[in-house]
Amino acid sequence: MERPVLAVSGLVKRYGGTAVVDGIAFSIRRGECFALLGPNGAGKTTTLRLCLGLVAPDAGSVELVGRAVPADARRARIRVGVVPQLDNLDPDFSVEENLLVYGRYFGLADREVAARIPGLLAFANLEARRDSKLATLSGGMKRRLTLARALINDPDLIFMDEPTTGLDPQARHLIWERLKQLLSQGKTIFLTTHFMDEAERLATRLAVMDRGRFIAEGAPRELIAREIEREVVEVYGDGVPAWAGANAARLSRRFEVTGETAFCYTDDAAPLLAELDRLRGMRYIHRPANLEDVFLKLTGREMRD
Repeated sequence: MERPVLAVSGLVKRYGGTAVVDGIAFSIRRGECFALLGPNGAGKTTTLRLCLGLVAPDAGSVELVGRAVPADARRARIRVGVVPQLDNLDPDFSVEENLLVYGRYFGLADREVAARIPGLLAFANLEARRDSKLATLSGGMKRRLTLARALINDPDLIFMDEPTTGLDPQARHLIWERLKQLLSQGKTIFLTTHFMDEAERLATRLAVMDRGRFIAEGAPRELIAREIEREVVEVYGDGVPAWAGANAARLSRRFEVTGETAFCYTDDAAPLLAELDRLRGMRYIHRPANLEDVFLKLTGREMRD
């Protein structure tokens, strides 16, 4: 069997006596997109930093592209690309210069980097902005440039920490298409994201992380089928909390009331829909269950700072 591109076992990291990462274990095979989901403070970014050897674990082991981390992290990272949460491009350089200088960090000759730049600019849809300074680029352009830069060393594994946060829908969809291209080329992706639709579109497998631990793992559709009812009816309108308290338990397997909205979960929505159609003053949305429903069931609806 082929060796995993990334293998993690019993990983622990504590800060101030609190386990931010608490004994997690997983592996990623070549050609997969593995997504890590979780609320703020769940331990996602710390996990990524541990895997890259940027911080040392208190327990456990990491093997990254066949090398022990953090002991051999420097050599491991030569075969890795990273798209950080916040763009850290150099504002003093043009688009092309950002790629050229970054290539030097990997010991690549300028001639070799220059040969790769046209393909990377085409991949990022930035050919026309080759000589542009960063101040003239939109947020989506900068994000695409950061992705292109992460590919300058032709990595085996690409770490992406919330790669589409803050982008408009058009830019997000373009990034998704580019990530699908990478996967079709056999690249491996480790993705952290707050966007459930992003994980559903891209991930081969995923884990939901909360308070430093994995609380669910599997393929997106597998998790939805295992963890949640098949159908969701969201009920809006005046008097919904009172209506839900009197009727939702009878008409659905499980329900939650948040503000003026009742979320009713069921495997057969027909009786509930028939009753709602007879009532006035309440609107509803009927839809299949999705990964966001699983996420909220497992981690709760309360805000996390």
